[in-house]
Amino acid sequence: MDRDMNNMSELEKDIPEKTAGRFTKSAFEWMEDLTFMLVLVAIIFTFILRLITVDGTSMLPNYSDGDRVLVTGDIISVKQGDVVIINNVLGGPIIKRVIATEGQTVDFDAKNKTVLIDGVPLDDSRFGVQNGITEISWSNYNMLEFPATVPEGCVFVLGDNRVLSLDSRFADVGMIDTRNILGKALIKVFPLNEISLAD
Repeated sequence: MDRDMNNMSELEKDIPEKTAGRFTKSAFEWMEDLTFMLVLVAIIFTFILRLITVDGTSMLPNYSDGDRVLVTGDIISVKQGDVVIINNVLGGPIIKRVIATEGQTVDFDAKNKTVLIDGVPLDDSRFGVQNGITEISWSNYNMLEFPATVPEGCVFVLGDNRVLSLDSRFADVGMIDTRNILGKALIKVFPLNEISLAD
């Protein structure tokens, strides 16, 4: 009987030790998982996704000053209509819309105030931009000469707010080397009442 009691008390001693050991192991595994997740999130937000704050009014009505946009680093498939974040231009980053890609010819119809891509008027309403507001206006900035063909490895960009946008029409910006594109707008995440996929 005494031997049984001794065995029981030894077993009872082992229970807290085993429980503490399991808890310690569980806590270490939890910390390891948390560290892995934090590293993964850091990698995603460093190389794959970025959160950019819009500065200025050149992308009205689609993007306002202070809007926050989630940007993907996928620039391989940049196409007409994509909203892109550009670095190394105007002290960037800046946000603009791709209007033409390499090999396309850009011109402007002064009478109808439209962009011509390979001689065809661009329907800006597809991008939430009013038709008939795009022109080459007088400016203190040097303008590119049009018609102009987009060189290899470059894109031609405009702001949605065509009247007040400093973009590829101007020599200070010009054709954008795709190596200077940080990424494409994916989702507008702020303000919260305007969360939406990029236009």
